[in-house]
Amino acid sequence: MQGSDLMTAQDALVAIMIAGGASDENISNRELVSITRIVDHLPIFKSYDSRKIQIVAETVFDLFEEEDGLDALFGLIKEALPEKLYETAYALACDVAASDGTLPEVQLRFLEEIRHELNIDRLHGAAIERGARARHMLLES
Repeated sequence: MQGSDLMTAQDALVAIMIAGGASDENISNRELVSITRIVDHLPIFKSYDSRKIQIVAETVFDLFEEEDGLDALFGLIKEALPEKLYETAYALACDVAASDGTLPEVQLRFLEEIRHELNIDRLHGAAIERGARARHMLLES
């Protein structure tokens, strides 16, 4: 997947979910299951070929290995994603990050970077984050 002309808006949403999950250098099984469920169930992915998740994941991981890879990833995402879907992208990244029940500092900083890159208003970001936390609460502790 070279070049943004090959990255669709749906690919960009998948990429930001994968990046959010992998930002702590350990994408958990729960995070992977969360991505799969989101792609399988949300209307925005209605026509998406879920087999592309692996290709998008490899692209994200390859970019994470490069010196300016994060900037390149955000460039691809912003080029492929209509601005009206920026909050959706942030919400999906928050859902995936919250899905395994832990949010290490590095993952919180990455979510902050996403919020900054996608120009998500701080108040809107807080509401999105609170919704993700509420959806992923556990009964115990």
